[in-house]
Amino acid sequence: MYHVYMNYGPDQPVLYDITLRIGKAEFAFVTGPSGAGKTSLLRLIFLAEPCASGQILVAGENVARLPESRRHLVRRKIGVVFQDFKLLPLRTVAENVAVGLEVLGWPRRQVRRRVEEMLRLVDLEHKAHVLPARLSGGEQQRVAIARAMIGDPPILLADEPTGNLDAELSLQIYDLLERINARGATVVVATHDRAWVERTHRRVIALERGRVVTGGLPAA
Repeated sequence: MYHVYMNYGPDQPVLYDITLRIGKAEFAFVTGPSGAGKTSLLRLIFLAEPCASGQILVAGENVARLPESRRHLVRRKIGVVFQDFKLLPLRTVAENVAVGLEVLGWPRRQVRRRVEEMLRLVDLEHKAHVLPARLSGGEQQRVAIARAMIGDPPILLADEPTGNLDAELSLQIYDLLERINARGATVVVATHDRAWVERTHRRVIALERGRVVTGGLPAA
């Protein structure tokens, strides 16, 4: 990402001259106070918002200039996890995890096999046929992570993934994100959770008022 500017309107600048680089299979935190631009930065990366100027390279593509007809191809390479889970309430755990592959038209047998694999990863095989309302907050977030990773994307973005969870459940979620990173995925987490950030000693990209103040480029 090079010299990127973003705004939500003529009088609503959000990000200013953002330059940062996150390497393949890296785990990085994006931190900063509310309103610093953390969520906006992630939305640029997964093509939910356009930038006003600059270059954004994702999986080898300059998405800032990518035509709409090709944007979905890049989105398939990015898994996204939100603070509020965004699970489908009338679908079971397995059905929620499967939805991305069903949209892509995968054969039913392959979908079932892949769902089973992902539920093992997040330790929820025993909850496959349960509706989201019957799950704890931590379990719902693990379902959301399994759904995000079902297509085996090389990039996982997580926006405040533990914001609604207590300390013990937060620890479980971060342990799961670490395991996903160990499998080779690039993991970028926007968070207020300074305690966990300091505990892990992972790279930290700090934002203030829409600007990168530290950590934009990897240490030499």
